[in-house]
Amino acid sequence: MGIIGDSLDQADQEVFTRPIPKTAAAQTRFLLKQAKGSTKAVAQRLGVSQRTVQRYLAGRRKHPTPAVATRLEAEVRKDWQPCIRKHARTRAATTGGITVETRARFGFTAAPGTTDDARTRRITQHLPPAYAARLFHARATGATEQQLRDIVAEGLQEQYFQDVGRRAHDLLVEFTDIDYLDLTY
Repeated sequence: MGIIGDSLDQADQEVFTRPIPKTAAAQTRFLLKQAKGSTKAVAQRLGVSQRTVQRYLAGRRKHPTPAVATRLEAEVRKDWQPCIRKHARTRAATTGGITVETRARFGFTAAPGTTDDARTRRITQHLPPAYAARLFHARATGATEQQLRDIVAEGLQEQYFQDVGRRAHDLLVEFTDIDYLDLTY
């Protein structure tokens, strides 16, 4: 993924109402339920043998290797509480919007005589629901990281730099060198 895709995943996980299962057996049972009882599908998803999945389920193997434990937790997080995620995304896309906190380099294309040198800024800005809806739709349709970045840059341009059309009408923002990005909704 990329920094914006990862930030969207993290934002999804912040809306969970219950923690994910802790033990390997419980996580494997959850994945088995998602796979409709197919230990073969779970094994393929985790990159282990079908017999290893059966051992986790039976409790004969309790501690997976660090690599498998990481994959197991990541796969559970992908499918955990889908209705809660969907409800939070719908709320953000229709009424709530999305908050962007970032430290990145912003450069500008503006009218002659103004300062347009790129510099690092730390910005926390709430974007309206339309940008959240565009971001979720783009992600669901397989948009690239650059396309997601452009949507966030456009939202920051309008909301933060142009102050919703009250100033800097001709300003175009370049959003590069992202140090960190945190999205919440």
